[in-house]
Amino acid sequence: MTKLSNPKNASPKPIVKTSTAFSKKSSSKASPSENSSKPAPSKDVSRNEKFSNNEDGLLKLLTDSVKDLYWAENHLVKALPKMAKAASSKELSKAILTHLDQTKAHVERLQQVFEMLGKKAQAKKCDAMEGLTMEGEGVIESTEAGTAARDLGIIMASQKVEHYEISAYSGLIKLANKLGLTDVAYTLSETIADEQESDQILGGIADNLI
Repeated sequence: MTKLSNPKNASPKPIVKTSTAFSKKSSSKASPSENSSKPAPSKDVSRNEKFSNNEDGLLKLLTDSVKDLYWAENHLVKALPKMAKAASSKELSKAILTHLDQTKAHVERLQQVFEMLGKKAQAKKCDAMEGLTMEGEGVIESTEAGTAARDLGIIMASQKVEHYEISAYSGLIKLANKLGLTDVAYTLSETIADEQESDQILGGIADNLI
């Protein structure tokens, strides 16, 4: 008779992992190249994107600043006649009225700048100009008519306005040149020449009064 093997004493068969088992386990972890759907941008691409964003920011700054000056110049058109009327010096009154005509031309130039930028002419309130004109009105209220004190006070307030505009237009010209907008820079340079001339005239009148 053939002896039957005892199942209890039989040694267990070793478990052999098939290639299928290995493939299932390894498929759960994809290689880095498989996980990344898009290649990482190169340093050159990032630099170009950053430059583009900076350029857009500069253009927005230029446009907003033009809006600011557009409000300021229009506000001056209303404020300058009051200053000219309050001045007792005929020379001073004439200088202010002359600058009033220039300021009206400045408004038209800024409208041209808006066209060059492909934008609609729009004013953005200029808090600085509002404060400077209020200071001029305060000088008139706090001084007596027909006195040198009032005329000198008007000159001082007017020169502060000129200095603000000279600074603002200088910055805009540099910004326009940076962006390659030479036509805009040239148009703005015509205005800054008027502002500088007015500042010199006012300074000369003040010297004569003193």
